[in-house]
Amino acid sequence: MAEPTTLNLFEQQAANRRKSRWLVAGFLLFFLWLGLGGDLALFLYAQDFTDEAGRTVYQHRFPWIGTVLGVLALGLTLDVLRNGGKRVVKQVGAQPLVHPTSDQERQLMNVVEEMSVASGLPMPSVYIVPDPDPNAFVSGTKPGEAHLAVTSGLLELLNRDELQAVVAHEMGHVKNEDTKLMTLIAGLGGAILLIRDMMLRTTFRSGRGGGGGSRREGKGGNPLALIVLVVWLLSWILAPIIVRLMAMAVSRSREYFADAMAAQFTRNPASLAEALAKIESHHAPTTTISTGVAHLCIVDPTGRRANRKEGWFADLFATHPPMAIRVARLKAMAFQGTGREKTAS
Repeated sequence: MAEPTTLNLFEQQAANRRKSRWLVAGFLLFFLWLGLGGDLALFLYAQDFTDEAGRTVYQHRFPWIGTVLGVLALGLTLDVLRNGGKRVVKQVGAQPLVHPTSDQERQLMNVVEEMSVASGLPMPSVYIVPDPDPNAFVSGTKPGEAHLAVTSGLLELLNRDELQAVVAHEMGHVKNEDTKLMTLIAGLGGAILLIRDMMLRTTFRSGRGGGGGSRREGKGGNPLALIVLVVWLLSWILAPIIVRLMAMAVSRSREYFADAMAAQFTRNPASLAEALAKIESHHAPTTTISTGVAHLCIVDPTGRRANRKEGWFADLFATHPPMAIRVARLKAMAFQGTGREKTAS
């Protein structure tokens, strides 16, 4: 009976990778629209843009807006892929654990080594976040460059088996390539916000500078150009929100699978169920972890109420599925495993 479950996990892993490719393609198309949409609006508007003598003043033939923004976005994205994982752990004030000095730190390193072997992944860099709230996350875009961080509160709260299960959950995200996608999403969202702020500052300064030179008039304007321009500007205004909502939806759908991967690595789903129940009962907002990386954590550090429910509202605004459902699924897996062992004996 164990074999079909394993095959199902591999099938889900392959499905996740396919979804990742589609999501990355969707983000690239969205970036393309954010750049080329302005060129399209300017092209349509310039067709009726003439001077007082009726001569064409300007023809927008080369998509320089899309080109400039595309090159800038590409550079920012490549920088995120290289350095995004390290920046996340620095952002939350995590301290690298190189030479363990306490029993808790030595136990953590031992558990990470075990789960690295069980998952077949390289040993990640280990960090401790000085925060009393129990939480953990993993960042990075490559399995060999993963950065695993746990809070000091998590080390205080959990026993060895529970800590092992939490680490296995995070290693499951690395195995499923979730960290690559989520780090990329965070980077793209930051790139969009940066470019938008630059555009707003440039537009504001141009507006204050006034307009000199010859007067230019349109023949009444192009309604299609106005529509494209409005949609393009709204896209820029809503872009950070859209990216954040997509990140939440992606993270929410993959937490269940990371829980299942943890059960596979540890052969002990009950330990993760107990760990999640403990974290939920002790959970308070993790002040050191910002909302921008909330989707990376094993539990939402902000304590959103939307995480406690299911439905369309939760699908839009929650980063994690309801904890009660996660715990119930893991307990069911533990019960099924016990039943198989009794049948085999």
